[in-house]
Amino acid sequence: MQRLILAYKNFAANKNISHIGLGVSALNTCKVLRREGILTEVWPVTSAAELREQLREQPATHVVISAPWIPSTEIYGLVGAHTHTWFAMNCHSNVGFLQADSNGVKLVREAMEVEAGMPNFHLAGNSQKFCKWVRSAYARPCTYLPNLYFLESAYIPTPPLYSGGTLRIGAFGATRPLKNFMSAAGAALEISRRYKAQLELWVSAGRTEGGGDTILRSARAMLEGLPHVKLVENGWQTWPRFRQSVGHMHLLLQPSYTESFNMVTADGVAEGVASVVSHAIDWAPEHWKATMDDVLDIARVGRYLLTDPCAPRDGYEALTEHNAEGIKAWRSFLV
Repeated sequence: MQRLILAYKNFAANKNISHIGLGVSALNTCKVLRREGILTEVWPVTSAAELREQLREQPATHVVISAPWIPSTEIYGLVGAHTHTWFAMNCHSNVGFLQADSNGVKLVREAMEVEAGMPNFHLAGNSQKFCKWVRSAYARPCTYLPNLYFLESAYIPTPPLYSGGTLRIGAFGATRPLKNFMSAAGAALEISRRYKAQLELWVSAGRTEGGGDTILRSARAMLEGLPHVKLVENGWQTWPRFRQSVGHMHLLLQPSYTESFNMVTADGVAEGVASVVSHAIDWAPEHWKATMDDVLDIARVGRYLLTDPCAPRDGYEALTEHNAEGIKAWRSFLV
């Protein structure tokens, strides 16, 4: 009987409930696969040694390690100790974002060598674009194992369309340069001026990476002193509470320069809130997409989505279609 383990590096050491993006991603994928009848578990681990010991006590047929973080020498030992288990190391970044993780690039390169030398190991990616690049650039295999997002039912929340009052716009996620937060803030400001509305721009606070402090300072400089604008720095939350914050928004802005999935946009879908996204988030509806480096285009799409009663259903159908195709990819790996 197949038994799949999704293992991620757990900084918080709380099983299945974590603010860590990889933990939330693994939990959602687990729930979707279980609904499909595939026995799946999520294991937060802190080291290859811990994973190896857990597998000794609870054998599995398949193990997917979320993101490149385990040193390659330890991967060799882990894979060699469990020769009847299929392993994959799943890269959760598209090529562009890898510029922020030189060690991750190194481990991806080394994973290609591990796959060449071990019959039960695969390099994988959660982005088709990443996998196709590996195959074309290095002439090496790369298994596609996409994020799946659990939607509780066919019920689609449909909050009332914005019709005046305070306009709440969320630009959530770790504050990284590649998230294009300044363009999101500029677009939110333009939308509020068009509507002559009080604006609350909600952002995630408490996790700044790779220049994130500078980004927040720049956003404050853009918005401070404007009588109709309030920048709400929302502290990092557990995922269920974060979903509640997302559901409180009228609109989300996620115009990332590079992505492989984007959990915030999926959270918005689950809460009935549409997102303006870039073309990097390829599973989203086409009419949700704006030119990532054109702030006025981001604002234009945002104004449209604020008045579109069909936007929540469009997002739900797009994410459902992504899940259906993704399940096929996971079944192929498990076979």
